[in-house]
Parts: sequence; C-alpha cells; structure tokens
Amino acid sequence: MAFLYDILLQEFGKRAIAQVAIPNHITDNLKSGFGRRPYQIEAFQRFILCQSEEFAGKPRRPFHLLYNMATGSGKTLIMAGLILHLYEKGYQNFLFFVNSNNIIQKTKNNFVNPQALKYLFSDKIVIDGKEVLIKEVDNFEEADNQNINIKFTTIQQLHIDLNNTKENSVTYEDFKDKKLVLIADEAHHLSSATKSNGALYGSWEGTVLEILNQNFENVLLEFTATLDYESQEIVNKYQDKVIFKYDLAQFRIDKYSKEINLIRSLYDERDRIIQALIINLYRQELATSNNINLKPVILFKAKKTIRESEQNKENFHKLIDEFSIAMVEKIKKTSTVSIVQKAFKFFESKGLSANDIVKRIQTNFRLENCLSANNDTEAEQNQILLNTLEDENNPIRAVFAVQKLNEGWDVLNLFDIVRLYEDRDEKDGKPGKVTLSEAQLIGRGARYYPFALEEGQDKYTRKYDDDISNDMKILEELYYHTKEDSRYISELKKALVESGIYEDDENLITKQLILKSDFKGTDFYRNGHVFFNKKVPRSFNNIKSFVDLGVTRTNYRHTLSSGGGRMSGAFFERENLTLNEESIKTKDIKLTDIPKNIVRFALSQNPFFYFDSLSHYFPGVGSLSEFINSEYFLASLEITFSGTSNRLKEISQFDYLQALNGLLQTIEADIKSISTEYEGSAYMKLPIHQVFKDKEIKVYRDSERADGQETLVAKEPWYVYNANYGTSEEKKFVELFARKLEGLMHKFENIYLIRNEREVKIFDKYGRAFEPDFLLFCKQRDGEQMTFQVFIEPKGTHLAANDKWKEDFLNEIRTEQKTIKIYTDKYLITASPFYNYANENEFKTTLDATLNP
Repeated sequence: MAFLYDILLQEFGKRAIAQVAIPNHITDNLKSGFGRRPYQIEAFQRFILCQSEEFAGKPRRPFHLLYNMATGSGKTLIMAGLILHLYEKGYQNFLFFVNSNNIIQKTKNNFVNPQALKYLFSDKIVIDGKEVLIKEVDNFEEADNQNINIKFTTIQQLHIDLNNTKENSVTYEDFKDKKLVLIADEAHHLSSATKSNGALYGSWEGTVLEILNQNFENVLLEFTATLDYESQEIVNKYQDKVIFKYDLAQFRIDKYSKEINLIRSLYDERDRIIQALIINLYRQELATSNNINLKPVILFKAKKTIRESEQNKENFHKLIDEFSIAMVEKIKKTSTVSIVQKAFKFFESKGLSANDIVKRIQTNFRLENCLSANNDTEAEQNQILLNTLEDENNPIRAVFAVQKLNEGWDVLNLFDIVRLYEDRDEKDGKPGKVTLSEAQLIGRGARYYPFALEEGQDKYTRKYDDDISNDMKILEELYYHTKEDSRYISELKKALVESGIYEDDENLITKQLILKSDFKGTDFYRNGHVFFNKKVPRSFNNIKSFVDLGVTRTNYRHTLSSGGGRMSGAFFERENLTLNEESIKTKDIKLTDIPKNIVRFALSQNPFFYFDSLSHYFPGVGSLSEFINSEYFLASLEITFSGTSNRLKEISQFDYLQALNGLLQTIEADIKSISTEYEGSAYMKLPIHQVFKDKEIKVYRDSERADGQETLVAKEPWYVYNANYGTSEEKKFVELFARKLEGLMHKFENIYLIRNEREVKIFDKYGRAFEPDFLLFCKQRDGEQMTFQVFIEPKGTHLAANDKWKEDFLNEIRTEQKTIKIYTDKYLITASPFYNYANENEFKTTLDATLNP
C-alpha cells in the first residue's frame, strides 16, 4: 500500500494539486510574508484536496493526518493556516500539545501574543467579514463559539489531567459534545507504544486516540520532522495518514537551509574555541560591511551532564577575561583552515589589528551575553531569549547546552557549534546516541538566516552554491568545530547524510570555469553589454479604475432567502416545489441606490477595503467617499438580486448587507488574483566584463554534469568558457549550436555563446525570477549594425510542464523584441522557446525565425 502523500499524487497528479486555490481566509490572516515558499502552499493544497474531494484511499473519519516536514520548514505556520481554515469550516476548539514544557511558552507566543517577534497571524483576523479573536483557554467549557479557542498543554499533563480529574482541568466530558482539532507537535513521541508493540491503553498514544474518537468530526493533525520509516510498526500506523512529506534533504536541495561544514583541527579545546571566536567575528564584520544586520551566535556543546556544561561556561568566561593578542596571533600563524586565513586577510583589509580583534570579541562575549540552557528551570526561564536570538534587542551571543535544545528550538543566527569533548560512542559500525543527537542539533542550527544584498533578491534561500569562492558564502554556512578524529568524523558524516542535511564533499568535485584568454581580448568583452532586469515593487500609479486593474464588471448575483421548499425521498420526489409565486425573478440594483450607511458598514467589516489598503492598489483615490461614489469604482457596479416577487419588493437592510459582503469579497479576490507585490523592471545594462568572470563550481562526482564537454568547446572561440558543466539537455543544445554555427556566420559576426552560471537573472511581470541557461550574442554583418542578445533555456521533457511560465516569459520577450541603443551600438533583446532534444527540429526552425525578425 502506498503512503497517503503518494496516493494524492496518483489520484490527482502534481498539476491538479498545484491548481488548488488557497482561500483568502488563510492568505489574508497569516503574517505578511506567507506564500514565498512553494512547499508551504502545497502543504495547504493537499489538506484542502484531501478534505474536500472523494478518492480511493481517502482517510476515514475522524481524520487523523500527519505532516512530515523538516526542521525549520515552517511547521507552525502550517498549523496556523490550518487553524484558520478549520475555523472557517466550523471548528472553534483546538487542543495543542507537545512533549516538552520548554516548547509550550514559545508556541503560545507564536499563536496568541501579537507583540511576539514570531507571531504567526495578521494584526487583525477577519473571516467571512467578521473579526475573529484567538483565545487561550484552560478547558473548553469556558470557550465561546465565535472565536478560536486554543488550549496549550504537554502530552504528559494532558494524560495526567484526563486520568486524574481535578478542578479546571480538561476531562473526557469536554470532548463528547464538541468537535475538536487536536494538534500534536514533535509527534514522533506519540508512537512509543506502537513502536514497541505495547498496549495503547494507558499510554500517551492511547489517550490521544481516545480523545480523537470521542467525536466523529474530530481532526488530529500531527507534525514531526523525524518519522521512523525504518520501523514497520510506524509504517503500518502512518501509511494512510502522512499527507505531506518534505524532508531535510529536500529542504537543503531547495536551498532553504544553511550548508554544513565540519571544521576539524588538532587544536586543544581552548584553541578550538578561539578559532571559532575569530570566525564568528569575521561573519559579523563581513555582514556589517555589506549592510546586513547580523549577530552570529555560537553554541558550546557538552556531552552528558549539566555539570560539564557549567564548567565549560566557567572556563569560557575565564578565557574571555584573559583573551590576548598572543592568542589571536597564534591562530593566525598556525591555523591551516582556509576560512580562518580568509578572515585575517579581511581584518587586514579593514584595518583591524589584533588588539581590535581582542577588544571586539571581549565586548561581544561579556558575561551577560552568554546563556545556559540546561536544566528545566533554566530552559523555561530563558525560552523567550532562546527563541528570539535574531532580535536586535536580544544580547545573547553564546549558548551553553547539553541536550535541551535538540528539539523545539527555533534559531536562525546560529552559525557555529563547538564540541567540547573528544570521545566517540559508535556501536556495531553505527553512530551512537550522542552522535545522532549531535546531528539532530546541527539540523536545528541549519535554519537559513535571511538576507539580501539588493532589491528583489530572494532573502530566504542560499545564493552562492554556484559561486563557492564568494566571500558572502560564509553567511550561508554552519560550522561544526571538533577535534580531528577520522573515525568520529566518519560517524558524524554518516549520521548527517542520513538526516539529509549534509552532502559529503567526497561525493562532489570542484571544477574551474575559466573565460578563454582570446575572449577576454575581444572588443565585445571589453566594451560590450549584457541586459537584464530586476525585481521591483509593483507600481499602481497608473491604476485609475477597476477596469485598469482587470476587475470583472459582471453583476454580482445574490439570492434572497425565502420559505419555498419541498420534501423528497432518496429515489423520488414526494412533493412539488412550492413557492409563493410561480417563478424566481431577478432585479438589478445599482450600488448608488443602496443606502450609503449600509455600504460604509459593509466596507468597514473588511480590512481589505480600509483606506490604507485601497490607496495601495488605487493611489488616485482620495477618500473612501470617492471610492463609493465614483463611476470608476463602486458607483459603476450593480447587484442582481433573485427571488420571488414578494421578496424583491421587500429587500431589507440585512439583505443589502449580505449582498454587499459577497460583492466585496468577490472584488477582493479578483484584485488579489491579478495583483502581485512585485514585477520585473525595465531592462538595465552592465558591461560584459563585470558580469561574466572566472569561478569555481561544485558538481556531483559521477553525474552528467561532471563531464565538461571539453572535446567540443575547449578550443572553439564562440564558446567563451573552457568547459560546459551543464545537464545532458544543455550539452545536446551546444552540440546543435555547433552544427548551426557555419550557417549563422553568413549573417553574423562576433558570435558568442555564454552559459549563465547564475550571473544573469530576469523577472517576469509577476516578479518571478528566471535564470536562462544560455545567452547568445551575435552581431549582424550587413545592414543595421545590431547585436542580438538571445535568452535560451534547454529543458528536459519531465520539467517543461512545471516550468511553462518560463517558456511563456521567453515568448513574451521574443514577441516584444526590445531594442536598446547605447551611443552608436544597438542591441535587440529576444529569446527562443525551450530547447528539447525530442523536438530539436522544431527548435531550430524557431531559432532561425528569432534571428531573422
């Protein structure tokens, strides 16, 4: 039997899932920024599809589903969105539980404290035109049916409360007459009975299932990053429940995590710490010099006991007190770690002396800037500090811990973990518990710290995977500092690879991409230009009416309620439909004929139509009155009411309000569906020699990309790099181009094909980024002296459908055929549709047409 996440794919297909619309009650009410990650959208789409559609393999009621999502991927955001969606579907009561006390306060802040840094909801939650509050409750007897009620507890406390009833505690009676949504975080802790083949009765697991089964309409949503797919018992339990799988490996591949580097040295513990402090300062100073506000944090890891960690902290404070120029100079002279040497070169370039380094490190790591997170009391007291380390007002720079932070710790600016012990716990050739816990901790620290160097750059994903010598790459890496021990390193690597967060360097090889010297000597390299655009905030300055934005002008239809009805059997009609009149009739009413006070009240119920929101989309609107009275906006609209003749004669104020709410929700949906916050700018230029440079890249050792196609391109003047480390489809395209070259040379000179190693990015009208694989430059020999710049994208058949928008974008560029003049030079910016080997002849025809406009 397949897992539920595969069944959904088999039943509906990837495209059908991607077409599921995310309702406004989710998107509008989550904190601004939702929607930037495709996998989060898919997580909602799958739930909506599973809940609303019938299909073979659909889970039985009461629904019990599990999200298997990587640490740092935003599980709590998905929880928040599902709470909103289920509230809209009629659920008001939510029971959140987790296995650890130190996660509860963090979660409460995320859900119910609007002042919290990581609060998940919009400032005002509005669903179906009314404001909804989120309330924390002790039990569901005190809950109200107008708002979202959440009880927070640990699974241990929940189990105790239900089996040892006391005043104000939750009881099974609370669940019998109320439909409930149970939300379990770190849910792998709920399967101990299943995994051990033990009895469910009396276990935490049994308690949760008993609550779930109290009501047929209950829903249990479990979330975990670590589901044990190796256990047959776990597979049997969750096969029909895992609705979405987005593991750490995919999270890393999609560039949402830091990369992991192991810093191994023969230094003793003290010098390993000093080396880590120097790297920490380098990160901070590098970020500052690039206008990035970063406070990098170090974690010092003890092996087993709190006493060890306390001693580590005491030793660290002594080291900081005694920190000296001699310590810094020793690391500078003896460290063979390349990033350390790069750090010292950077310090020199900025005029930072060894004394400056000492003073800054001593300031950063003062006693009050260091935190212990060991015993339960400390962890709970410090939970807010630990989970707001990114806050600029949070002073913490160093954290000392044993095990308490392996789960439930949300941190983005952890960049170094220093292992302050040296032994191993391998057993039977497998990593031991301590090593596995180290890998788990590293996974928590691998959350990406968002930053952008320019407007429109994606701040939430890695940017330098294909530019490994770039200084900024250190801001995308987590370093794990340890003693050089080949056996331990091998065990740790194995644990990290199995977790999915690490790619062993042994599987990768570094390749040098070198621009040919002959190309560097050309006039085109020295004086030519490349054209691209940027992602910019969308301007609505030219929007003067609904029509300009594309809002539909079709009348909104509203059916008036009436008492007409009938009774029917399961297989035949028992009564004819009886109405007060013979038929339903319609009546068009202009909004200008509806009392203004009702229109204003309807607008006041929907935050989208608050004036500050309206002025964003329609900057020319001077007031709410203008929006109501102008023929360019509401005054031009009508509502078609349908109902009996009597009802049409007696349309009440409430009828008007209901109809207006429906109309406004339709307008809002129209505007949001066709409006984006960003768009592509006009073309801009940079000199060729500033954009395309020598660089290092890493490719998989045995992959198709490891072959650089040197036999074809190494000596050809038209291919500007020494090699092509592209995909097989890209290599097929280059082979085709080589065959076409002779024909092109009759019309063109200065023909150069450049593989785009992420140097050039273009943005479509919706602000979506695209990096075409190749840029072709060629200059006409005769007639007008014009240089063509052609964007070309080879695409495998299996990827073409998913990237159709990119081909549409290329076709738009080709249709526009933008010409730009720079002094006496003229450029034509154009593109070709996707190249695919299976349709190579069709591509040749299109390319010929592109180069002969």
